[in-house]
Amino acid sequence: MEHLTKETFLEKVFNFEKNAEWKFEGELPCLIDFYADWCGPCKMVAPILEELSKEYDGKINIYKVDTEAEQELSAAFGIRSIPSLLFVPMNSQPQMAQGALPKDAMKQAINDVLLADATAKA
Repeated sequence: MEHLTKETFLEKVFNFEKNAEWKFEGELPCLIDFYADWCGPCKMVAPILEELSKEYDGKINIYKVDTEAEQELSAAFGIRSIPSLLFVPMNSQPQMAQGALPKDAMKQAINDVLLADATAKA
């Protein structure tokens, strides 16, 4: 799992400085965890994301954004509560989920939002 800075986010996910409209820059659909070290629910989500990154290796990328270190990124997405999970499909609009989702719910969102979109357009 890769931690994104603003620079790597602009390169791998969405260059919001150049594009007003959503334009995904990545090569695989991705899931982005907006978190903070002091946040209890974020700590519960972390091991689940580790497992998912192994299970879906090569199919999706999972990224983490530290909302304390990357306040501009958090502001760009209007992050008010953490954890916030941004599901970014290849071809359609990203979808935000707030709160610590259980693994089943994350898998369902990955399959429905990220992978269904990729298959539909392929």
